[in-house]
Amino acid sequence: MTSTFVHVGFGHMVKSDGIRAVLVPGSKPVHDRLQLAKRTGVVWDATAGRRTRAILVLDTGQIVLSSLIPETIAQRAASETGKGD
Repeated sequence: MTSTFVHVGFGHMVKSDGIRAVLVPGSKPVHDRLQLAKRTGVVWDATAGRRTRAILVLDTGQIVLSSLIPETIAQRAASETGKGD
């Protein structure tokens, strides 16, 4: 079985079946979790210096920051896995 990847911005790709959640970075619990992840070194920044609009939680426990909105990432993931449209 081949792996499919989702483009999360600026040429960065994430394995689509490894995404557990796509979160909006506005709430206190999400902010706290992100700060903890930054302290433990499991955050990958794929924003290219832009504003973070989505936080992807991977099945490995790593976190990916993206400047794309969550809806865009969800649509791309659905189309990559054949579940969209």
